[in-house]
Amino acid sequence: MSAPIEPGRAQPPPQASVGELFGEISRDLSTLIRQEIALAKAETTESAKKAGAGAGMYGGAGVAGHFVLLFLSLAVWWGLGWLIGGEDWPALGWSGLIVAIVWAVVAAVLYAQGKKKMQQVRGMPQTAETVKKIPDALKGEDRP
Repeated sequence: MSAPIEPGRAQPPPQASVGELFGEISRDLSTLIRQEIALAKAETTESAKKAGAGAGMYGGAGVAGHFVLLFLSLAVWWGLGWLIGGEDWPALGWSGLIVAIVWAVVAAVLYAQGKKKMQQVRGMPQTAETVKKIPDALKGEDRP
């Protein structure tokens, strides 16, 4: 027969079996892994969206740069035609130059926005940091 518990003294906690402890650790580890996988998916999706937007803006800058080359070439073509041939259409050369400048501005803005988006792509920093802590957590150590 066990001795009665004195008032004011806490009852000792019941001892868990090794199987129960192992089951609890397995459940906790399983939950941790599922949460890390969900976090990795979320971070990957976010990074991919930013990278896709940046790549699209780089593509737009390339197209706009192509139009700059096209309209500068047209402006030079018409300008030289006017200088050499004395044509009466110098306004066409200037209009090509104006359109080329507009396309240059569009290309510069798209390039800057694309660069900004690509710099925001950081991969999966939170997942990488947490994965580094898993071995210490399994050992029972606590890292600051």
